[in-house]
Amino acid sequence: MKRRSALKILAGSLSAPVVLHATTAKAHTTSDPKNNDEFRRALESFTQINPGQSAVSVTVHDSDSTYRFDHLGTKPLFVGSAVKTYILGQYLLDVETGKLDENERLQVGPAVWSPGGDVLVDVQGTIPARNVLEMMIAHSDNTSTDMAIKQVGPARVRELIKKLGLHHTQIPDSTRVLFSYLNGAPSGKDMGWEGMQAMEKGESFGPIRDPINPDQTMMSTAEEMRAWYDYVLSGKLFKDESTLKEFKRISAMANAIPSLMPDGIMGYGKGGSIVWNDFNCFTIAGQMVIPGTRTVNFCFITNWSGAESTITPTFAQFVKYSSEMIHALA
Repeated sequence: MKRRSALKILAGSLSAPVVLHATTAKAHTTSDPKNNDEFRRALESFTQINPGQSAVSVTVHDSDSTYRFDHLGTKPLFVGSAVKTYILGQYLLDVETGKLDENERLQVGPAVWSPGGDVLVDVQGTIPARNVLEMMIAHSDNTSTDMAIKQVGPARVRELIKKLGLHHTQIPDSTRVLFSYLNGAPSGKDMGWEGMQAMEKGESFGPIRDPINPDQTMMSTAEEMRAWYDYVLSGKLFKDESTLKEFKRISAMANAIPSLMPDGIMGYGKGGSIVWNDFNCFTIAGQMVIPGTRTVNFCFITNWSGAESTITPTFAQFVKYSSEMIHALA
């Protein structure tokens, strides 16, 4: 059981170094992924990483056409920290309506410290909400995530998800409640910072649970993650253009995105991962933008059961083939 590594990697956003060939935007190939040979070759390799547990959803929007492609797009899978984008969305909605203020200073300390990301652990004091949101996305910091979700409330994030018809997308009450539950605590119970420290030493609170569960989890489908970015980045979620720009600004900070984008091409999104016992996940979802000509909304997910030795090679394959699919559509 690798609970210590789980806490570290759950916050991850595909930031490990990966060597990729640098490319620039080329003349557009066919807009339809199913007719794009380069895309299909990469897709075939991607689906063989973990057959039956590797999902893809893509939409390509050109000025005169839209094409969509899915592979296991409706299969519920664990997506890890990729769901933090929904917390960002609700927070900025509340800023837009005057319920919250990005300049407000939020309290950080043992009451909200959560393992993973490590940016704010051991930091005490106050931090502007704007910087909290940035750290939640840029570094996938779990303490920042719990500070943000405390402000908006998990129930309201779930209401937003439900309102948009994303029926398979689930968020936990907080990352600390998620860790507590997976490590045996009752659903909704926060074992506190002392509990998290005990957990890192290998202690459990009860029967160890699977990340895929109906109570405290980070699940979605490739189709729903892709649809979220289709919706929010098209300007349908926010009333004010400035709010959309702020969502884009923060989403552009995700350190997972440069692993996929061709050189010089803009992207927005969020990655996620987990290692829990022998269960593993990598996810990345977002949008590639070729200004004035094409946008590509995407989600790539893989789940698998395997020893720690499988993580590094699976990660390399995940980034290689998802990147090749994105490059093929640039």
